[in-house]
Amino acid sequence: MSEVIKELTTVIPYWQPRVTPVELETATEEQLEAMKVTVSNTGIGAYTLVLAHDPETLSERTPLFNGIMYSRGGLSRAETEMGAVAASVVNRCIYCAAVHSNRYNQLTKDETVMDSIFASGEDADLDPRQKAIMNFASKLSQCPSEAGKEDMERLVENGLGMDEVLDLILSASLFGWANRLMHVLGDSLPQVPQD
Repeated sequence: MSEVIKELTTVIPYWQPRVTPVELETATEEQLEAMKVTVSNTGIGAYTLVLAHDPETLSERTPLFNGIMYSRGGLSRAETEMGAVAASVVNRCIYCAAVHSNRYNQLTKDETVMDSIFASGEDADLDPRQKAIMNFASKLSQCPSEAGKEDMERLVENGLGMDEVLDLILSASLFGWANRLMHVLGDSLPQVPQD
């Protein structure tokens, strides 16, 4: 078996569930219905198949995820991904950090920001707006009450409107929950295990 990945990376790892996923061939009608809407309209992966054990929750979770991460208006898609990365770095969710840093890199066509965040953490070489976003989302993920008035003012000083701040809060908060769920349900591995 492969070793669990412990270092942050932009290379998306394989996620190995600890809970046996639902098998599509034996899924109930309720489970199949819950899996009709997928995250970013991609295929049904192992994570969704594990979450399908609770179809009622899955049918609420996926539209919520899509609404927060892919809605129009507010924070740019790249900055929404940055909020997800900040939470995932704080929570050491290697899989989510990889997926969302990779997506950030695709959207911006610039790998230097994520490379700097993964190499230097809070001391990353970021522009003032990026630093304000990362600091706020990180504080929100570490301890919500630590993200205070000064942090909000810094976001506004760096050009974020209230709709963008709300998107950042939603993104970081969503991943505060999602990271913990992924940790409990599985592990990030560098490759698909060989049987």
